[in-house]
Formats: sequence, C-alpha cells, structure tokens
Amino acid sequence: MSVPAWLNYHHLLYFHATAREGSMTAAAKKLRLAQPTLSGQIKQLEDALGEPLFERRGRRLELTATGRTVYHYAEEIFGLGQELLQAVRGRPSGRPLRFAVGVSDALPKLVVYRLLAPVFGLEGGARLDVRDGDVPALLSELGAHRLDLVLSDAPLPSGSGILAYSHALGECGVTFFAQPSVAAALSPTFPQSLDGARMLLPAPGSALRRGLDEWLDRLGLSPDIVGEVGDSALLEAFGRGGAGVFAAPTAVAPEVAVQHDVVALGATEDVRERFWAISAERRIRHPAVGAVVAGARALFP
Repeated sequence: MSVPAWLNYHHLLYFHATAREGSMTAAAKKLRLAQPTLSGQIKQLEDALGEPLFERRGRRLELTATGRTVYHYAEEIFGLGQELLQAVRGRPSGRPLRFAVGVSDALPKLVVYRLLAPVFGLEGGARLDVRDGDVPALLSELGAHRLDLVLSDAPLPSGSGILAYSHALGECGVTFFAQPSVAAALSPTFPQSLDGARMLLPAPGSALRRGLDEWLDRLGLSPDIVGEVGDSALLEAFGRGGAGVFAAPTAVAPEVAVQHDVVALGATEDVRERFWAISAERRIRHPAVGAVVAGARALFP
C-alpha cells in the first residue's frame, strides 16, 4: 500500500494521545471519544502508512519501531503547532513549562545543578522534574517519552534501539581532593603521592573510572582503593568524611572544596570527564534543552 500524499492530522493527533497515555481507554477518556472510534481512527492511520504503530504487551500498548518514528515526528509537529499559536498571540501559554530530566548516578551533582539552573530563568517559568538512576533505565524512560532529556557521561550507546540523539555539552579535566591534613601531605609530590594513598573511585564501567584507571596505570601508580561508589554524591560524602582521596570535575573544583570542606591536592588534564545530553530531538527546539546547552557553554567555555 502506498503512503498517501497528505497526512490526516486528526488521525495523527489520536495516535499521539494514545502513545502518551499508554492505552486507548485512557486516551479515549482524555479526548472524549468512544474507544471504538479512537481505535478505528488509529487503524486508518496504520492502513495509510502501511505499518502497525502499536503492539500489545499485557495491558499496555507499546510502540513498534515505526510507531516510535511516527511519535517522534508527531511530537515535533504538535510542539511547533503550540509555538505557532503562542507566537501569533504574542504571549506565553501562562502555564509553567514541564521539563522531565533523567540524570545518570555517575554525574557530579554540582555539574548537574550548573547545567540545569538556567531552566529556572525561562520566560513563563518552568517546573523541573529530575530523576536519577542508571543510564539504561533512563534511556528506556526517554524512549517511552516519559523524559525530555537524559544527562550522561557518555553518548547514546550504539545498538540501543532508542530513537534519540546525543549532544556533546562539554568536557574538562579532573581535580583530586582530600581532607586538609591529607591534602597537605600529598600535594607536594602529586601525582606520585597517590601511590599507596587511600582512594575512592567511581564504580567500574563508568567513563570516569576507565579514564582514572588508564591514567594511574600509565603512571605506574597503585593507590589503596578503599571504596568503589557508583553514586557521585555518596562518593564525595565519603571523601568529606575522610575515607580517602577522590576526583571531581575541575570545572566545579571551587564549589566542591567549599561544599565538602576539602582541599585540592592536584589536578590533571589527562583524565577527561565528558558530559552529554541525549534527547529525542535531532535539532534542539525544546526551550529548556536550549537552556541546558547554554548553561554548558558557560560551564565549559
């Protein structure tokens, strides 16, 4: 069956609502339509495109690969429609913009704060919904359109099966911190002083851990690894308590020192910490995502 020259946008709207709600029952209630009517309209869209858009998984409807592609374009189409209405009216909608962000556990929270802070300055206001966790789970949420953005220490993995795009936000070296007395003893001969020193490292598998392992091995240094911690905030809390030396991005080194009452004992540009935004948009149109990118330019000039 050939694809029609013109798309029925009513059918697309009904499909979009069903995908967002996760069921025809919920979408029909929201749209104030009878469920058979809604089902029939979506079936007409599937017939016109020649591909199924949903598959049933238990009680929920899941998007097919084609469905995810169609949903992505529907998001952009209806998002542009709202922008058009607001532009013609010459005023914002009056409701705060909701911005749902997933944050990798591995990312330093001070960096996340600096990246997201500009969102609060958006015209018309914004309501930020931040969820942290492991990246595969967050990407699954992004693929299900329950998140607008994922902040990670790595780009979208190849073969993830998720229709999304990676945007490089920036990178910087790392600075090593410890309690004042420990830093005073280690800083004169840094980095050689790390050999045998008590040290806290990120969990294996993270981008920063790989970089630190390679750097230490290249220098022939073998610190006493007293802890491997996946959550960056917990790792820094252990460091503040005196458990050992820890590394944090140089871009926020002054804030780390003040917040955790620790002292920098040395830094290196040979270990790079990189930051990525993963979104469903190839071209950034979402104003909050634009604010995050602007914040990154200020943080990583």
